[in-house]
Formats: sequence, structure tokens, C-alpha cells
Amino acid sequence: MQKFTYQNPTRIHFGEGQIAAIANDIPKDKKVLVIYGGGSIKKNGVYEQVSAALAGHEWAEFAGVEPNPQYDTLMKAVEKIRNEKFDYLLAVGGGSVIDGTKFIAAAACYEGEDPWHILAKQHTVEAALPLGCVLTLPATGSESNKGAVVSRGKDKLAFMTDKVQPLFAVLDPTTTLSLSPRQVANGVVDAFVHVMEQYLTFPVNAKVQDRFAEGLLLNLIEEGPKALATPDDLDVRANIMWTATQALNGLIGVGVPHDWATHMIGHELTGNYGIDHARTLSIVLPAVMKERRADKEAKLLQYAERIFGIREGSVDERIDAAIERTIAFFKEMQVPTRLADVKLGESDIDVLMSSLESHGMTALGEHGNITLNDSLAILEAAL
Repeated sequence: MQKFTYQNPTRIHFGEGQIAAIANDIPKDKKVLVIYGGGSIKKNGVYEQVSAALAGHEWAEFAGVEPNPQYDTLMKAVEKIRNEKFDYLLAVGGGSVIDGTKFIAAAACYEGEDPWHILAKQHTVEAALPLGCVLTLPATGSESNKGAVVSRGKDKLAFMTDKVQPLFAVLDPTTTLSLSPRQVANGVVDAFVHVMEQYLTFPVNAKVQDRFAEGLLLNLIEEGPKALATPDDLDVRANIMWTATQALNGLIGVGVPHDWATHMIGHELTGNYGIDHARTLSIVLPAVMKERRADKEAKLLQYAERIFGIREGSVDERIDAAIERTIAFFKEMQVPTRLADVKLGESDIDVLMSSLESHGMTALGEHGNITLNDSLAILEAAL
């Protein structure tokens, strides 16, 4: 196991009715800006609960954060914050709203020339407004980590800083009951791939991290299809919600190598073609597993045995079977597994390769050895 330092300061309020806890977690002297997306929270009762919890606070709202939060939209919130002197942010929504709020929190305190440089040039975030969140779509784990992804046109970029780690997060599974099947499937797949990119690398004898990761994968494989088949099952939703948070709160990623190649290639699919984030991951991950099987052989075999019980056959046969079982799970979750499934072909690969190069994605993977040529091979394998 590699050395690490770990801390997760986000306070979690989990369970039905926990939105009320906001009242005590946000100081009464703070002027709060509530940030949300397209307005679904006004249809499913979440907005009313948030309003009730903030009854003792001075607050206002900012709506319209997109599924892939756009820089221009977020900067309108920054302008509102500066003009009206808000000093606390509350994100209410899924990962995109939370990611967008993190950027808003950093941009509102940014003293440089252009807040986009936080993403494009990885400028250090010296300060950020405090923020909390109410999660309504479990997927990204953004509710209890320090990362965020923001888009500007076709550019989809990430930044990480402790300064935007949420101080608290409310996880009420009842808020997820109004999600569409597509949103549910996307959330499960996003969480699954988050685990895989911290797990499917090479062994470092990190038994706790491996076993935790495997437990999360098994949960998602078991509960994901149930969420589609029995959408009113609150126990299923609760297990998925907590699993998605654990998938990217930092715990399973400490002391182990990571491979975020699937995400980096997937971001270009979203940026250039508007494909749902999770659906880019379900397309790219199987191709990464196929093309990087030599680097990942030991963990692929461990994954095959511990997740799917595959113990018979040659090394190649077991790896092939594990990849096929992964694809079968994605198909059960009703997400695409090839570029052809989203009507993309060979002619689109040039666009994606150009974007990868322009964003500096030239040395990806757990060994930093996935070159542009390797990414080309991965995309060709995904056709």
C-alpha cells in the first residue's frame, strides 16, 4: 500500500427528513444563495423542505445550472453573489449542480484576471465561499469530495481543492424517487466507473481498499437493476445513494494507484457530442479494459473472480469473460456500450483525438503511459 494522508470533513445527514438539518448547519448570520438546476426541486417537494429549513436565514436563489454546468451560467451566479453580498452557498441537486456551486464558490473569491484559469490553467484556489449541499441524484460523489467539473462550450475541465469541499451534505433517499429511469441508470453507472478507476489498476496489497471497492461494485450490480425494475423501493434507493457517495469520497482511493483515462476520454465525448457523462463512461470503460489488459491483468483477474466468480479458463478467457459480464451489466442498466450505440463512427474519432491533444491528455492511465496513439486504439476498440 502506498503512503497517504486522509481526511473527509463533510458532515453527512442521511435519511428521510434530514433536509431539516440545514437549519442548524448554516450559521444564522450567513446570507445564503440556494443554487439549483432546471426546477425539478419545485415539483418533488425538495424546494419546500429547503425553504422551511432556511426560514430563520436570509436567503435567495439562483436557478438554471445545466446538467454539464456551463461557465457562463455559473459566472452569472458569481455576479449576483458579488452584487448582493452572499457569503454562503447551498447546492440543491445532483452532481452537476454541486460541481457548479463549487466553481461559483471559488470564482466568487478569485482575484486573478479570469476565473476560467482555475480550470484551464489550474490556478491555485486561495479562498472560496463556504458551501453545503442537498443531494437529489446520487452519482458523482461530489457531495463529499473536493473535485468539480465545469464546461465552457466544448471544453469540459476539472479542478480540485480542499477549499470547495462541502461542509455538510444531506442525503435523503426519498428525493431520488422522482428521478427518471435514465437518470437512475446514469447515476449507477457513474458510481460504478468511479470505483473501477480507483480499483482496476495494479495490485499494491491494499486489502481494505480492494475489499471496500469490491463491496461497492457488488452493491451497484445488485441494486442498480432493482432501481429500474422497482422504482418505488426506498431501501434500494438508500443503498444506491450511500454507495455512490462512498465511491468517490476519497476513502477507496487512498494508498492505491488511479486510472482516470475513461473519464478523460469520456469528457471529450460529452464536450463534443453532448452525450450524458455516465453514458460516455459505459462506452469507454470496456474498451479501456480490452486495450489495457496487459497493464491491468492481475486486477482484471481479481475482479473476474471476486465480482463475477470467474475462476475457470485461461488468463485471456477469464479476462474476456469479466469484460463481457461488465458489458452485460451496462446493458442491463440500459446504457450504451459502443460508439455505434450513440450513432458515432470512425469519422468522429478524429474530433475526439484533436480534443484530447488540445487538452493535454497525452499521458493517461495508472502508469501515465496511455499516449494519444493508445487513446486512438481505445476509441477504435469502442466502435
